[in-house]
Order: sequence, then C-alpha cells, then structure tokens
Amino acid sequence: MGKQLEQITPELQAFIKDQKIFFVATAACDGLVNLSPKGMDSIRVLSANRVIWLNVTGSGNETAAHLLENNRITIMFCAFEGKPLILRLYGKGQAYHPYDSEWNQYITYFPPMTGARQIFDIKVDMVQTSCGMAVPFMDYNRERDELNKWADKKGAEGIREYWNERNTESLDGLTTGILEPNADL
Repeated sequence: MGKQLEQITPELQAFIKDQKIFFVATAACDGLVNLSPKGMDSIRVLSANRVIWLNVTGSGNETAAHLLENNRITIMFCAFEGKPLILRLYGKGQAYHPYDSEWNQYITYFPPMTGARQIFDIKVDMVQTSCGMAVPFMDYNRERDELNKWADKKGAEGIREYWNERNTESLDGLTTGILEPNADL
C-alpha cells in the first residue's frame, strides 16, 4: 500500500519518465485551488529531490501566480497501464521565465516549443506512493499537437501579446510575473 519517502527512488524516476500525463496542483493563500493536467514531454527529474517542468502558454497561468504568493506545489502521476501506482511529489516551487538568468540553464533539458513560458523548479520535500488500484487502464494513442501548432502560428511576438492579454493575472487577480518587470510590449 502507500508509502512516504524522503526522495524519488531510481524506480520512481523511471516511472515518471514513462508517464504521458501528470497533474499539477497549487493554491494561493486564499481563492481558488488550481489542478491541471500536463503532458508534452515536459518534466525532468534532476535529482532525488528536484524536478523541473516546462510550462507552455495556455488560457490561464494560475500556477505561476500561486507560486509567487505561496510556493507549495503537488505533482501527481497515475499508472494507466501496468502495475497500479499513484505517485505524488510534494514540494516548493518557483518559476523561471525567459527573462530570468536560470532560463538558459534549464531550457536545454526540453525540446524546443514556441509557446514555452515558464520552467518550474520544484524542490521535493516528500514523495508519496499509493496503490492506484482504482485507476482505470487506459491506452495511450498519441500526443496532441494543436497547442504547438497554435503557438507556432502566433510566433514569438504573437505569444508575447497573448501573455500580455491573457496570462498576466490569475483568476483571483494575482500577478503571474510572466512579463519582464517594466517591459513594454
């Protein structure tokens, strides 16, 4: 059954690498809790207590806003094939944007994506496994490419305009830090 661990074991790291989808949960001190599915070959385990995740442009930007106010984050993986397993990584996260010096250090871990907007650096405090026996079997078909095609069509300048229009503030009115301080569009 379930176990609490202090770090990501090599077996769990291999499990993470094989997953096609994971879920990210964050919350500010008040307001809405955000829970989002993620995919697109966008997570990397850097060490037993550290993962990075490349976040791409989307309709909202809740995670970035939440982490600026309250840096708690949970990432969850589920086995939809093979041995049942649920894996949660609890930790503290921070965002790196294209204007941050850390961006160039970490972006090379990921395939190029026009819509890349943040890299989240997560220090894992606790790793928890649970049985996953109620998670259904599901077959992976293929990646969706609509989001990348949309971003490629917009281009870098169009993505920046989109960030300015749709990604600077959370649903609760919190700032996301997406644009450089004092940046002119």
